[in-house]
Amino acid sequence: MSEQLPPPVAHDPRRETRPETARDVDLDRIEKTAACHLEPATQWITGRSCMQIEGRVFVVTGAGNGIGRCVALELIARGAVVVGADRDEQALAATAALVTNRERFTAHPIDICDRVAVAAFPGNVIASHGQVDGLFNIAGIAQELQAVADLSDARIETLMQVNFFGAVWMSRAFLPHLLQRPRGIIMNTSSLSAIVPVPGSAVYGASKAALALFSYGLAQDLRGRSNVTVTTVLPGSVWTDLVRKVAQQMGAPEKLAKGFSAQPEQVARRIVDATAKGRGRVVIGKDAHVYDTVRRLSTRLADRLSYIQVGHGVYPKRTAPTPQ
Repeated sequence: MSEQLPPPVAHDPRRETRPETARDVDLDRIEKTAACHLEPATQWITGRSCMQIEGRVFVVTGAGNGIGRCVALELIARGAVVVGADRDEQALAATAALVTNRERFTAHPIDICDRVAVAAFPGNVIASHGQVDGLFNIAGIAQELQAVADLSDARIETLMQVNFFGAVWMSRAFLPHLLQRPRGIIMNTSSLSAIVPVPGSAVYGASKAALALFSYGLAQDLRGRSNVTVTTVLPGSVWTDLVRKVAQQMGAPEKLAKGFSAQPEQVARRIVDATAKGRGRVVIGKDAHVYDTVRRLSTRLADRLSYIQVGHGVYPKRTAPTPQ
């Protein structure tokens, strides 16, 4: 799950079959061409070539829906075996139903906030598959569009536990096993909300910013002295059921909201490509790229644009105090 304005939580590819357009073909061609030119530079910077996906075993959290499901299906389409992790057993079963070769997908219901279960998870994966080559931390939950004062303490703790600590515990649990492989990868899903503060999403943004800094720091720990690369992905709006509901809540036309959002299948391809190449930081989506660029120029302008875009749908109109 993950991303915001606001982060995606649910998406079913069977319900959204979008015909490929000439624009999509052009974007894919441009990305592939750029990748061909950037690959030598990537190898020079990281000292590693692109990781082979076929025949590898990857753990994908949040595989029951949204981006997690699409990443799992993308990896399987490239010949990988995927261990799908999600707390929702029915959602995992729905993902499994989309896989033709069932040997390439195994479902593992797990709560990533349960440290005992997480600690035992790598052993279960290796017992079933004999190895593990990578971890895609995608599981996450969204914050209801509310001011900090309106959130309960319990909700704040849950957001931090799932979006930050869950990925931390998973990374720590699998890292020793990845270090034993010829090549290992970890991908952490942050958010546009870690680039610019989004009205009504302060705690969600804090959880994703914390995850991004953890991910950057973990990459530094491993840089130059291990075979494991860490990729931090910062997606913007991704068209999912959640984003559709939020657009309706804010009164935004669905066609406009959908056109402004990235498609989850395209996002999944970008994530897999970038992670296999060992890229450190990847921004995905038109809105995320805009805010990432603007914030480099002026944090005040980026914050103001975010407020104009979302604030009117979150905060009540401020009225001047009545004269006494």
